[in-house]
Amino acid sequence: MIYDVRQTTTCSYASPVARARHVLRLTPVSRDGERVHVAALQIVPEPAHRREGQDFFGNRLTWIEINQPHEVLTVKLSARVVVDASAAPAALQTPEWEAVREDAFATSDIGPLSPAHFLFPSRIVSLDPEIRDYIRHSFPPGRAVLDAAIELIGRMKADIVYEIGATTVTTTPPMSFALRRGVCQDFAHIMISGLRGIGLPAAYVSGYLRTAPRTGTARLQGADAMHAWVLLWCGPAAGWIGLDPTNAVLASEDHVTLAIGRDYTDVAPMDGVILGSGGQHIDVSVNVMPVE
Repeated sequence: MIYDVRQTTTCSYASPVARARHVLRLTPVSRDGERVHVAALQIVPEPAHRREGQDFFGNRLTWIEINQPHEVLTVKLSARVVVDASAAPAALQTPEWEAVREDAFATSDIGPLSPAHFLFPSRIVSLDPEIRDYIRHSFPPGRAVLDAAIELIGRMKADIVYEIGATTVTTTPPMSFALRRGVCQDFAHIMISGLRGIGLPAAYVSGYLRTAPRTGTARLQGADAMHAWVLLWCGPAAGWIGLDPTNAVLASEDHVTLAIGRDYTDVAPMDGVILGSGGQHIDVSVNVMPVE
């Protein structure tokens, strides 16, 4: 499936900002199953300095410095991305989850997508015992890892309410789990905390959903905005498989990956510092349209 992706991020400040430095993670890169034909960022006001690079996980970074006073910062992404259709392995034919856990802890691979990097607590994701116990109900002894994970995302969608405004980007998994409500970021963090709590490697993915649903299908929660889901390592043969707990579906060609990390802090679309006073408001609009 070919998509034209458009995202506009607008930061409005209560008073003029004299100077600003930011790091942007808003440019998709080609990965297994996804190819970027073209991608460009338009930034207003024009940065005095700008450079490109990538982080350890292969995500595209853009560092910018703005030296002129400004009350609004606008970043527009325009990209054309091809997402390949791929079939996940049969859930019951994936290894038992205990075997996956043993393989993960025994790995000697230290590359960017090694399961070793996604087994332990990270900046936002702690290993919470209550979340671990909730997750464990789907992982009885000897169960196939993907079969268990598919049951888990169904339980999460049934038990946790998708509610915009119930949490913020700094809400931790134990907080959103106690509330039993949140947005896609919270669903992903809760799932990651529980999976790591039982020894399974889980990564955080930021990206987008197809804006218009396919004919005869329901609209997915999180369309028209940035979305988040989870990659679960299912052993050396099956590898990483995407699961979307917000919608209780496997990640498919309706999902466009932007960045991968251990949690939201690794993939935050915009970080930085500003020289100014007062509050700020961030507005994000997203459109992901298939190319006929």
